[in-house]
Amino acid sequence: MNDTIHRWFAEHPGSVGETYTEHFRVAFSFSMWLFYGAFACLVHAVFPAFYKRTGSATVKRLHAVMMARQPASTRAAYQEPAWRPEYEI
Repeated sequence: MNDTIHRWFAEHPGSVGETYTEHFRVAFSFSMWLFYGAFACLVHAVFPAFYKRTGSATVKRLHAVMMARQPASTRAAYQEPAWRPEYEI
């Protein structure tokens, strides 16, 4: 049971040098920005005059934040040999 709890809640945050609470805060923040970007893209799809650059600006901002959080000695996730996209677009 403790192994399962550790795997679910602590293994990944620990692997990126964060506590569960720190990881939660960062991941939650990213999810809110993604919802905002998705909403802007949806509105833009219906009304092209609105949110012309919000979706791409949101993706660029999140990418910059993610890259800044990576240790200098590590490669970006997409540069790892074992990396595979979870979903195809």
